[in-house]
Amino acid sequence: MTHPLQQSLKDLERAYAHFFAKRADVPRFKKKGRRDSFRYPGPKQIKLDQGNSRVFLPKLGWLRYRNSRDVLGRVKNVTVSQSCGKWFVAIQTEREVEQPVPKATRAVGIDMGIARFATLSDGSLVEPLNSVKRHATALRKAQQAMSRKTRFSNNWKKAKARVQRLHARIGNARRDYLHKTSTTISQTHAMVCIEDLQVRNMSQSAAGTTEQPGRNVRAKSGLNKAILDQGWFEFRRQLDYKLAWNGGWLIAVPPRNTIRTCPECGHVSADNRRTQARFECVDCGFAEHADVVGAINVLRAGHAGSPVK
Repeated sequence: MTHPLQQSLKDLERAYAHFFAKRADVPRFKKKGRRDSFRYPGPKQIKLDQGNSRVFLPKLGWLRYRNSRDVLGRVKNVTVSQSCGKWFVAIQTEREVEQPVPKATRAVGIDMGIARFATLSDGSLVEPLNSVKRHATALRKAQQAMSRKTRFSNNWKKAKARVQRLHARIGNARRDYLHKTSTTISQTHAMVCIEDLQVRNMSQSAAGTTEQPGRNVRAKSGLNKAILDQGWFEFRRQLDYKLAWNGGWLIAVPPRNTIRTCPECGHVSADNRRTQARFECVDCGFAEHADVVGAINVLRAGHAGSPVK
C-alpha cells in the first residue's frame, strides 16, 4: 500500500500548490466517511481480467467487479472509492482517438429553468425531475429519527446509514436523468448553445448579517434548494464532453437580456416579459412562451459568438 499513501501526499502537495498560486481555496480536511478513496498510480502493479470481470490490486489480490463498460486502451491508474456502503473502482486508460465527425447537422439553444428544466429553441421542453422534492418527506423523517438518537451509538449509526442511502438514491436518480437527457441532446445536435449560468452566485443565501439582515430569506432558501436540485452545472459538464465525443460543440453565452429581447424586432425591454411564462413584445406585439424566447436568443448569441445586447 506504499503507492496509494504516496499518491495522497502528492495530491496534498498539488492542492497547496494551487492554493499558493491563487488557483484554488485553501485545502480542507477530509472527514472520515466522506468521499473515502485511494488510488493506485502504478500501472505495473495492476492486472485486469475483463473476460472474468476481475482486477488485481496490491495487498488486496484479485477482486471481482461489475463490468459496466469495456476498458479500452492502456491502463494508467486505478481509483477505489466507497460511497454509502458500496465500493467502486474507476480505471483510467490512455489511447488515441480519431477526431469524430458529427452525424447530426442541427443547432439548438437551451434555456435552463426550474418550472421547465430545459426549453429548446425548437419549442420542445424537458420537464424537471425534482429528485430532492420527491424524497423530501422520507428524508425529513429519516433525519428526525437520526436526531433523536444518541450520537455515535449503534442506533445512531443505523439511522445515519438510512439518511445516507436516501441521499445516494436522490443523487443517483438525478445523475441518471441528466445522463439520459444530455445523451439524447448531444446525439441529435451538432452544436448546442447554453446559458453561462453562475450557479454559485444564483444560490447564495439571502440571510445577510446581524447588522444588515436579509429580506425574504425563507423564499430565497426554497429557491436556492430548487436551483441546486436541478443540477445545471452537471448537465452542462455532461453536454460538454458528450458533444466532444460525437464531434459537436458546446457554446456558453452570457444570459444577459436573453429573456428581454424580442427575437422578431430585437427590441430590448423588461416590459416584454409580462409574467414568468409569457413574453409579449411592447414594440411589435410578438408573443411566445418566455422560455422559448430565451432559448432562441441563446441560439442566436451562440451563432454570433457574442452575448445579446
